[in-house]
Amino acid sequence: MTKERELAEQILKVFGGQENIAAVSFCMTRLRLTAVDKAQVDKDELKGIDGVLGLVESSGQFQVVLGPGLVNKVAAEVTKLTGIQMGEVQDLKASIDDKNRTPFKLFLRKLSSIFIPLIPAIVASGMISGITNVAVRMGVDPKGLIVTILTTLGSGIFVYLAIFVGINAAKEFGGTPAMGGLAGVLLINPAIANITIGGAALLPGRGGIIGVLIVAWFMSTVEKQLRKVIPNSIDIIVTPTLTLLITGFATYFILQPVGGFLSDGTVYFFKTMLGYGGALAGLVLAGTFLPLVMTGLHQGLTPIHMEFLNTTKENPLLPILAMGGAGQVGAAFAIYFKTKSKKLKNIIKGALPVGLLGIGEPLIYGVTLPLGRPFITACIGAAIGGAVQASFHVASIAMGVSGLPLTFLIKNGSVLFYLLGLVVAYVAGFVVTWIVGFDDPIDPIENA
Repeated sequence: MTKERELAEQILKVFGGQENIAAVSFCMTRLRLTAVDKAQVDKDELKGIDGVLGLVESSGQFQVVLGPGLVNKVAAEVTKLTGIQMGEVQDLKASIDDKNRTPFKLFLRKLSSIFIPLIPAIVASGMISGITNVAVRMGVDPKGLIVTILTTLGSGIFVYLAIFVGINAAKEFGGTPAMGGLAGVLLINPAIANITIGGAALLPGRGGIIGVLIVAWFMSTVEKQLRKVIPNSIDIIVTPTLTLLITGFATYFILQPVGGFLSDGTVYFFKTMLGYGGALAGLVLAGTFLPLVMTGLHQGLTPIHMEFLNTTKENPLLPILAMGGAGQVGAAFAIYFKTKSKKLKNIIKGALPVGLLGIGEPLIYGVTLPLGRPFITACIGAAIGGAVQASFHVASIAMGVSGLPLTFLIKNGSVLFYLLGLVVAYVAGFVVTWIVGFDDPIDPIENA
């Protein structure tokens, strides 16, 4: 029996058996399980399973933190054991807590569902763009065959990202995925440059990802309303045709200008904040990022990152927010050298490598957050690193994971400053955590 199979069986056991599982899904670091009866789940025993780094409860869903790589394999084993396919939802009436379903939380969940499936493609493309960037810096011919191929591979997702976002957005808004893809096409189609409204030609891509979300929502709403009145016999022809016609005209006369205004306004706000706030703005943004990750609010920043790249071709926000993970890495090192708990040391050893590579959730839910004070000291370390990034105007040229890999995506002339900020965040997180300290947990075996 593989360790992944064994871990899956242990998790299902503390959930009250496979018959108590209503839905199964996973993201980059977490196995997401919905229980038919939450009372049957032994949360304390679940947290004590070797390999489980933490547990998060959100809107009736249990998110078991396992870390990247392992979560994919365990999720596959859970699927085999339960017979429930990824994303397949059974009767959830007994498992959803309606009082937690506020409009804001539902909006954030929709944003997460739209962008999380795109992360692997965005990271892969971003890293290839970074490798290309490094190769050109080292003297490789930018017009040569290899660099041309790498550039093509790295840029593809960003050229057509609007279509991918439109497809996922339509799924979340209750529309047809293919029509959602058309929402993206409406905005990026080069042919719209030939359309002149009010004496000004339309600009392909204006509105960016924010515009796509608006158009996809409008298109899905129109489609759903039409399906209520169009007879079934002609629905397949009439509904999509009318949906495209109505959405198309609404997009070019209303929705794209609105999306463009919101997109430009968002980028302007953050640029102004960083321009006038400088180090203080970087300190505040980086210092508050870990709480955003903890609550899931950070998913709402993805369109903002993309808007920076769409409008200015560089993103000063990502290097600053990357310091959140760096401060946590420093705090984790301090805990590792100070704790006497073997279990905690093992958790840190498993979570630190991915933390250095920019994936911080295992450290958040497995180490700093459960200990309390280290979560705060990690935020302090992050804030100091963020101040450094903002002071030197560091920016990335593509989307990708943070931590050390982000080095490849930093614009020319700023790599050393990014690494300086990274080291400062590591050291600050370590020193502050070491001084403030924490309540060292006692291993169960020692307590026996």
